[in-house]
Amino acid sequence: MAKQVPTSRLARGTKLGAVAAGSVIRTQRVRLSMRGRSEAVRAKMAEESMIRTTEQVVMVLGTMKGVAMKLGQMMSVLDMDLVPEAHRERFQKRLAVLRNAAPSVSFESMRQVIEDDFGQPLGAIFAEFEAEPIAAASIGQVYRGTLHDGRQVAVKVQYPGIDAAVRADLKNLAMFRRVLQSAMPWVTPAVLDELRLNMESELDYQAEANTQLQIAELYAGHPFIVVPRSMPELSTTRVLVSEYVAGKGFDEIRQLPDAERDRIGEIIYRFYVGSLFTFNEFCGDPHPGNVLLANDGKVGFLDFGLFNRMDPEHVQFELTCLRAAAEDRAEDLRELMIQRGVIDSPEEIGAEECLEYVLAASEWCLIDEDLTITPELASGAFLLAVDPRASEFAGMKQQNLPPEHLFSRRADFLTFGMLGQLGCTANWHQISREWLYGDPPVTELGKTHHAWLAEHPPVAPKKPRTRAKKAPKPSTDA
Repeated sequence: MAKQVPTSRLARGTKLGAVAAGSVIRTQRVRLSMRGRSEAVRAKMAEESMIRTTEQVVMVLGTMKGVAMKLGQMMSVLDMDLVPEAHRERFQKRLAVLRNAAPSVSFESMRQVIEDDFGQPLGAIFAEFEAEPIAAASIGQVYRGTLHDGRQVAVKVQYPGIDAAVRADLKNLAMFRRVLQSAMPWVTPAVLDELRLNMESELDYQAEANTQLQIAELYAGHPFIVVPRSMPELSTTRVLVSEYVAGKGFDEIRQLPDAERDRIGEIIYRFYVGSLFTFNEFCGDPHPGNVLLANDGKVGFLDFGLFNRMDPEHVQFELTCLRAAAEDRAEDLRELMIQRGVIDSPEEIGAEECLEYVLAASEWCLIDEDLTITPELASGAFLLAVDPRASEFAGMKQQNLPPEHLFSRRADFLTFGMLGQLGCTANWHQISREWLYGDPPVTELGKTHHAWLAEHPPVAPKKPRTRAKKAPKPSTDA
């Protein structure tokens, strides 16, 4: 019998509660430098208490699914080389829970979700429908089908009961915030509120279909980015239908020659980070499973359940802070953060700590030199920036990042992690100067992108379309 998603808040909460008993937090001073941060993290990973706490949290988050799995995916960027050899096999097994975390649900159960939402048999909607999923999403599975007019489509279907599981996770995360902070100290009440808002939206595939269509139209005709057009008229709350794009997945991309990986890495950086500063909107879920190399050489981007539009004033604040960090203007950076409310205890935070904290997360795109991003650099920066065991930035870690900036910084971290998995090389600062300072592009991709932008100036986003519970009956005419 296929295993279903557990939805009982008590059952799911018990798993989290068991972690609390073994959680031990230590602090230790380390010397700061970009590559030194990775070595610092390596030393901390040698501590048995850190390994034990982290692997327990990874295991619990992986088995909970829903929101907890979404949080846990952030930990999957951890580089195994950072884990001491004596602990590596044990930790790898725990991490595999996140990487292979899709619940086992029978096709008949998934088919029932489709037919319930459409109110008609599967054959009335699709001429062909493959029973074997082609991908797993965080709250569903993706199938390939063919419409009666011959179009090939990708069909994302929610796991039955996942909506209840997500809401149970949200309640448990609020209950066990202190436990989770042993591995993820950024889980504050404001973060949970923002997560709740975003995850509630992610449960509505009709709304996601509307968003995806808007992004597909925004990037229509782009020279190296493709977003499949969704079909809101054929989508429901639990079923999302979009164009099928054939291509290589992330694991295949990782095997390509250096120059091709570098090209793809720059495209990923431009899409996930550059779009925030170009369009004031971005996809908040950079993940290897959401990227593919299409057969025509373009890079395809999938999954828009966690899509964010930011107030231009907030985007400008981030730009101003990054410029201050790039120019080593520590006092200016601290003052900006005090005025914005990022630092609410100024007496505890010095200018240098403020600067070093920002550099821990963003130095990779603020130094004017070619840099090969390795998994070790990416995971080292991430862990040192958020790990409460590191006494560096102790004051900064106690401040509250406004929730409107949470997901943009999260997207930046996850993009860094993806580039590390690809081992990409570029002068990331020269690319980022296009949006940091308005400089002309220096790469061929940048020149091509700006030529396209000149012909497709950004326009205000459309208002969301009306959501519908049921999809209209599709035509069965070939």
